[in-house]
Formats: sequence, structure tokens, C-alpha cells
Amino acid sequence: MASFKGHALPGSFFLLIGIWWSLKYPFRHLSQKGKSRKRNLYQKIEIIEAGIRLAFAIIGMLAEQFTPEGDGPKLHLYNDQDWIKLMNWQHTTMYLMYGLSGLMDMLTILFPDVPLGLDRLVMALSAITEGILFYYHVHNRPPLDQHIHFFLLFPLFGGAISIFIEVFLRDNIVLELFRTTLIITHGSWFWQVGFVLYPPFGSPTWDETSHSNIMFITMCFCWHYIVSMVIVAINYSLTYGLINRMKRSQGEENIGIQKLTSSYNSQQALLNDTDEE
Repeated sequence: MASFKGHALPGSFFLLIGIWWSLKYPFRHLSQKGKSRKRNLYQKIEIIEAGIRLAFAIIGMLAEQFTPEGDGPKLHLYNDQDWIKLMNWQHTTMYLMYGLSGLMDMLTILFPDVPLGLDRLVMALSAITEGILFYYHVHNRPPLDQHIHFFLLFPLFGGAISIFIEVFLRDNIVLELFRTTLIITHGSWFWQVGFVLYPPFGSPTWDETSHSNIMFITMCFCWHYIVSMVIVAINYSLTYGLINRMKRSQGEENIGIQKLTSSYNSQQALLNDTDEE
């Protein structure tokens, strides 16, 4: 959708997934590993996450085809004279690929015969697909419009490269956190595009030919990425503190149980000695 809502919707999806990843990956990395009970828990969480991502994609496709304003293509691609709402169709294609990525994640977990790594490969292809779509999305538009959309390509292709490496280096916390910062930046930048090109609440419009605005947007993108790194760092620190507190409390409980057991054994030994005398 060529509107503020059309950019806020995918931005919200990417932000939610990115913030969730900034909590999930540190927790999995910092918590104890190797226990079958925890592995089963992680698998259930992964299935739920993949289902939510698939649902996000379906909602996005429906929103693009049947817009709230009622001017969507409604699954029509071509009429007798010309193509119909190709911008909506490009967004629909983007959502479709991310939906396939969520579906592949579910299949990889549910069916052991599916080669491990296909989920990451399809996720990387989803990012590449979106990058290709947006690269040819803004030709012949004003300079600011082209410039601000161009910055969507950095997290996309950077994320695609990182995810492709994860096909071979799975569960690498550095790659996962790097991917997380990129998807948070991607989501927040969608919101920035909406605010600049389709100002809500009656805000003044931007001069799309001003070089000063282009310079500010370039600097603004750097701020977005810095904020995403700060979010990941804060969530990692909070997760680290939470897990350490859980380990300390669990350790104190184990020590208490050991003391009670030792005291009980000592009492039993004294009673046995008394009975023998």
C-alpha cells in the first residue's frame, strides 16, 4: 500500500520479530544446554514463532490485496489495458516469500527428514527477494523517495549474507545477534519511510528534492542502526542477569536440599549407633 499504514504494517512485523529474537537467542545461548527437556521446549517455541511469522505474512498479503481503503487489486493482476496495482503485488510477493520462510521453519522442526539448513536458506532467499523488489520499486521517483528506499537494501542484503552463512554455521550467537540488529533496523526504517513520504496527523510534507533532507536521512539511518544495537545489548544484559539470578536461586535450593539430606543421614546414623548400644 502506498500509504503510511502500508509501511507501518511490515515495519511492525519486523520490529516484533527482531525484539523477540533479541531475547530468544541470548536466552538460548546463556542458559544450560544439552538437556532434552530444554531442547523440546526450544522446539515448541520455534514452531510457535514460525506459525506467527506465517500468520504475519498472510495478514500482510490480505492487507495488500484487500486494502482498508478498498482500492486494492483484489487478486486481479491485469485488465484489458494495463497491469493492476503492481506496487501492491510487489508487497504481496514480499509477504509470500516470508510466509514460505515461516512454513519451512515449521517443516524443518516437525519432520527430521527435511535437511537441516533449508530453513535458513529459504530465509536468506526471502531477504534477497525483498531486496530485488525494492531495488526496482522506486525508479523515476523524486530523489528523496529513491534515497530513503535505498537504505532498506542494506539490512536486507547484509541479513541475506549473514543468514546464508548460518546454513553452515548454525546456532552461532554472533551471526544471530547481527541478524537481529538488521531486522530491527529494517522494521524501524519502514516506519521512517512512512513518516517521511506519507506524513500522518497532518504533519508538513518533506521536500523530496532537497539535498539537506537527503543528508539528514542518511544520518538518520545510522541512528536507527545504533539504536537497534543498543536494544540488542540491553536485552542481552537483562537476559544475562535473569539467567544468573535463576542459577543462583537454583544453586541455593540444591545446597539447602544437600544440607537437609546430610542432617537426616547424620541423625539416622546416631539412632543406629544408639540402638546397637
